[in-house]
Amino acid sequence: MLLVLVVLLALVAAFAVQNPGVIVVRFLTYSGYTSLLVVVVAALAAGMVSAGLAGLPGFFRRRSETAAAARRIRELEAEVGDLRGKSGMSTPPAPGGAP
Repeated sequence: MLLVLVVLLALVAAFAVQNPGVIVVRFLTYSGYTSLLVVVVAALAAGMVSAGLAGLPGFFRRRSETAAAARRIRELEAEVGDLRGKSGMSTPPAPGGAP
């Protein structure tokens, strides 16, 4: 991910060096002069923020699913312990233990 960011920033820097001109930016009723680099960097930042916001629902869904799975594992481990205690079985040796 860091490598992609470095390459992207290098491309933006190369673009800025090759296009040093000033442009007119118009948005609704706003109009102003700025360099092309400012417009490109603002568009890049807006795209990165948009991508991050678009990924948030999936991040929270995975985090919730992970917590639910961990909770279920604890419940099942407790149930296995209870069943072993009721049946009088001893706990089997850990995998990879001495024979």
